[in-house]
Amino acid sequence: MSDTSDLVRLLAQRSARRGQFTLSSGRTSTLYIDARLTTMSPEGLACIGPSALAAIDQAGWAPDAVGGLTLGADPVAYAIAYASALAGRAVRAFTVRKEAKAHGTGRLIEGPFRSGDRVVVVEDVITTGGSALRAAEAIRAAGGQIVGVLAVVDREEGGREAIEAAGLPVVALVRARDVVALMAD
Repeated sequence: MSDTSDLVRLLAQRSARRGQFTLSSGRTSTLYIDARLTTMSPEGLACIGPSALAAIDQAGWAPDAVGGLTLGADPVAYAIAYASALAGRAVRAFTVRKEAKAHGTGRLIEGPFRSGDRVVVVEDVITTGGSALRAAEAIRAAGGQIVGVLAVVDREEGGREAIEAAGLPVVALVRARDVVALMAD
């Protein structure tokens, strides 16, 4: 099996639930995908890193760094950075805080991000695109050049379109319909 098909299976088994849910966007849904149950697992990280790195290469983005809004983006960025090291090239990972620290350096972006970096914004699940756009705004304000947005899952609820309308290309490793197709009833 490929890393992507393993990832879909893991998401369907561990992360997807049916019921009545309020999403972080405020929307309600009968499908909830808590991607962290997959992205923070050893098997999920092992699938995501190589799959995401291959998708980034296929898109031709050639980033210096990857990162996004904490908490969902963090394990995704770390998996990509680790896979890049195994592939013999370094793509650094960083985290965008939801608000700047009130102490220490007061930074909004943590980790080895550098002004001028070519950056892929990463996200665990895209619903409205708000988290990715918020991260992109912080990265641009810090001097980063956004080359694209990569999501583990696209819920197919308009988020991709919102991000693309902001001028950013989007790649998703998995679509919600792929996960739903494998969910046990």
